[in-house]
Amino acid sequence: MVPPPPPKSRGAAEGIHNAARIQFFSILLALQYGAQPLISKRFVRREVIVTSSVLVCELVKVLYAVFIMAKDGSLRKVYKEWTLVSAFTASGLPAAIYALQNSLLQISYKNLDSLTFSMLNQTKILFTAFFTYFILRQKQSIEQIGALLLLIVAAVLLSVGEGSSKGSSSGNADQILFYGIIPVLVASVLSGLASALCQWASQVKKHSSYLMTIEMSIVGSLCLLASTFKSPDGEAMRQHGFFYGWTPLTLIPVMFNALGGILVGLVTSHAGGVRKGFVIVSALLITALLQFIFDGKPPSLYCLLALPLVVTSISIYQKYPYQVKKKES
Repeated sequence: MVPPPPPKSRGAAEGIHNAARIQFFSILLALQYGAQPLISKRFVRREVIVTSSVLVCELVKVLYAVFIMAKDGSLRKVYKEWTLVSAFTASGLPAAIYALQNSLLQISYKNLDSLTFSMLNQTKILFTAFFTYFILRQKQSIEQIGALLLLIVAAVLLSVGEGSSKGSSSGNADQILFYGIIPVLVASVLSGLASALCQWASQVKKHSSYLMTIEMSIVGSLCLLASTFKSPDGEAMRQHGFFYGWTPLTLIPVMFNALGGILVGLVTSHAGGVRKGFVIVSALLITALLQFIFDGKPPSLYCLLALPLVVTSISIYQKYPYQVKKKES
């Protein structure tokens, strides 16, 4: 009989396994984020009511999470130990924040080109690092702070490029600013806050990422449903119906986006919010490639200038982590 590995070897093996799992989840998340803007533009008609697509997406996320938990045997245990107080403590506020964020992102999809949307969406890393420091006290090195600032420069370049490349009329420029750039930047702030709160719940409170997905989807959906009583989307649904503008193909981006929600939870739980953000940045390459292949549209000069800044920031951030100074004895 082969003796069990010593504790150090066992720990190293578990570390390698966890690293491989994080890498796998990260690759899937990069693919999902990279392709999502193009898929949404192709299969979601402009007439589709944003709230309806978000609500269906949340429902699909719940179904995904329940299926996975039932398959791995954790559903019964969670059912016995779950309490309403723990659910609201861990998931209530992030759920409400993500519900608003998703609505803002859906609006931005329709008013920005895919690459610009993806790159502006990456400013969420800055806000994730900011909120992670204040909530979890996770510090950044000077080099990492510089790397995060590079993303701000990239976002400015993209804003200038977007304004100059999409027509010269003031109405069109206003639409790009107020229905494209501003919503995605506000969504990035909200994403940073919610990501830090989720990381706190999973790493400090030891809350299951799948359970958190279910709780956040339910709470977020309730918040959205409550908003429909006075929102334009609610009025549109009452006049035209919940599935107004939908086609069978509309389910493709909805299900794809729901899968991304599951992957975000897994990566955040295992690797943290800031690392998740840098994983998502790698999706820029996928977005740019797909946009060129399917739309025949090469990146603008501003995008070409911003892209190496984003890539450089990733490299610097990973190479120079914060080091705790040892006290001299």
